[in-house]
Amino acid sequence: MLTPDLSALWLTLKVAAWATAVAAVVGVACGFALARGRWPGRRLLEAVLTLPMVLPPTVLGYYLIVVLGRHAPVGRWLSERFDINLMFTWQGAVIAASVVAFPLVFTSARAAFEGVNANLEKAARVLGASELKVFLQVSLPLAMRGIAAGTMLAFARAMGEFGATLMIAGNIPGKTQTLSMAIYDAVQSGNDALANTLVVMISVLCIVILVASSHLLTPRPDR
Repeated sequence: MLTPDLSALWLTLKVAAWATAVAAVVGVACGFALARGRWPGRRLLEAVLTLPMVLPPTVLGYYLIVVLGRHAPVGRWLSERFDINLMFTWQGAVIAASVVAFPLVFTSARAAFEGVNANLEKAARVLGASELKVFLQVSLPLAMRGIAAGTMLAFARAMGEFGATLMIAGNIPGKTQTLSMAIYDAVQSGNDALANTLVVMISVLCIVILVASSHLLTPRPDR
C-alpha cells in the first residue's frame, strides 16, 4: 500500500495527465480555429477562452460547482442519466485541472498555428489534399513544437492546481488529495519534514518540465 505522500504524488500525476490530455485536445482545436478563422466576436471568444489564466482558481471552482454540482443542471443530468457524480472525486479534480491548464495549451497552439506558412497549406490544397489531411499532414506537424511546449506547461500547471480542485474535489487523503493539498496539510499540522519532501518532489518535476519546454521553444539553429 502506498504511503500518504506517494499516494498524493501518484494521484497528482494521474490527475495532471488526464487533465493535460483533455486540455490538449480542446486547446489545439480551439487554437487552430482562432488562428485561421476571422469572424465578428473572435476577440471576445479569445478573451473568454483565456479567462481561466487570470481568474482566481476559487472563482473557477465556484463556476464548476454551479455547473457540475449535485443540484446544478449539468450535474443533476449526469447523475440521473448516467449515475455520474463529479463532486469529491478524482475525476472532478481532472475537470478542475483541465480548465485551469487549458489556456496554456490554447495560447501556445494558436501562436504555433499562426506561425505556420499559409502558402504551404494552400499548396497542399492545390495538390488535392482535403482539409483534414492539410491539418494532419501540414499544419499540425509544423506547429507541433509550440503545441508540445504548451502542453508540457499545462501539465506542470495541472500538477500545481489547488484552489479549483479543492472546491470541486475536496481534500480527501488517498482519494482526492494531490501534492499541493498534501503540502498545505503538512504545513498546517507542523510536519515540516513531510512538507519539505513534498515540496522538493513537485519542484524537481516542474523544473524538469520547464527545462524541456524551454528546449522545445528555442529556435533550431540553421543548418
